[in-house]
Amino acid sequence: MTLDLSIYLVTDTALAAAAGHTVLSVAREAVAGGATAVQLREKNSTARDFLDLVCRVVDALPAAVTVIVNDRVDVFLAARRLGARVGGVHLGQSDLPPALVRELIGPAAVIGLSASTLAQLRDAENDPGAVDYVGIGALHSTTTKTDAPPPLGLAAFAALAASTHLPAVAIGGIGRADIAPLRRSGAAGAAVVSAICSATSPRAAARDLATEWRNA
Repeated sequence: MTLDLSIYLVTDTALAAAAGHTVLSVAREAVAGGATAVQLREKNSTARDFLDLVCRVVDALPAAVTVIVNDRVDVFLAARRLGARVGGVHLGQSDLPPALVRELIGPAAVIGLSASTLAQLRDAENDPGAVDYVGIGALHSTTTKTDAPPPLGLAAFAALAASTHLPAVAIGGIGRADIAPLRRSGAAGAAVVSAICSATSPRAAARDLATEWRNA
């Protein structure tokens, strides 16, 4: 599996609905516009509904796009058991340990880990092969994640990204103006939520972000 994290959509059901979209339509349109990875984040969904969503999104997207399940290792495993081409899981600092998750999901699946400090990045590197990339944030203040750490800003993000050998994706309040500076600062990608989910046209929003990334 080729892991392209450059324009990394993280879904938000409430934001999508407020803009008149479903998560499925946002994912499909964003990928058509240039999103390269999709993380499905469903904090308030039942396991069964989340599983159904994962399977429908995977079926709707091309094979080149990695679909990642937020937090729920059980939902990832169930989707894979049903034959869905799901790519991996993204873990927070309070979720299952990455090394244990690696044992559960195997060597081929992707594991991402949220991190916001040097100590957390060091921990991510302590188990070789357990973590494939880190999500560093929050870059700016954000309302899409209630437990987000304080904003880092670009300089602090760049310093953290440079401190680890793992690919680093920025997240937290990211908009079009952030894309080029992030790429120049060493980011492997930009994870966006509201910039796509709340857009009138998720396809156009993703296309603008992808253009900024390519031209940086």
